[in-house]
Amino acid sequence: MEIIFISDTHTKHFDGWLNRELDKLLEEYPEAVLVHCGDISSRGRQREVEDFVEWYEDLKFKNKLLIAGNHDFMFEDNPEEALRILESKGKSITYLNDSGVEIDGIKFWGSPVTPRFFDWAFNRDADIQNHWNMIPHDTNVLITHGPPYGILDFTARDRKPVGCHYLRKRLFDLKDLKVHSFGHIHEAFGQQIGDDEDFQGIQFVNASYLDLRYDPVNRPIVINI
Repeated sequence: MEIIFISDTHTKHFDGWLNRELDKLLEEYPEAVLVHCGDISSRGRQREVEDFVEWYEDLKFKNKLLIAGNHDFMFEDNPEEALRILESKGKSITYLNDSGVEIDGIKFWGSPVTPRFFDWAFNRDADIQNHWNMIPHDTNVLITHGPPYGILDFTARDRKPVGCHYLRKRLFDLKDLKVHSFGHIHEAFGQQIGDDEDFQGIQFVNASYLDLRYDPVNRPIVINI
């Protein structure tokens, strides 16, 4: 199975370059699963959510997964309306919120929560570990908005890791995990394969589409499992 990851489009999903990239990938991998790792919007306004859902729905991938991010306030503050938009405009989109789906025998799990940073959407304090404890032990592909501590999470300003310690700890228990995808830290875009005893062979993906200046510069990332 090929899985295509994008994240942190922040209302710039209509950019022609991204659409051309996705069209080429659809032609090359017609059965691929498309995954968006959150931050579809700027401030989670209804119009922003509707615009994104309409665009995402129009993409011809058979399976499209979506989680929210810390900018996507509507999904936390008014989840009923967000779900109504998805149900009416995004019938081919599977929205994950501390929930999972199985596709062709591959088990996906998605969560939007991130460690507290000021007062953004889905921010959590120490209780964040309650969300990570919900991740099933047999998860194959984990989709979170933010990274685990120390993995594709270094900021440009001070080169310090800002990922979640609790999430990293939870990964130790996920023995069937093949891929962990996220975004959130734009400047840490890229891929990394776990090479220590605990994370041996896990493919980590920071799929942020925008860079630190919010310029659309990063291509979607394709993983085969």
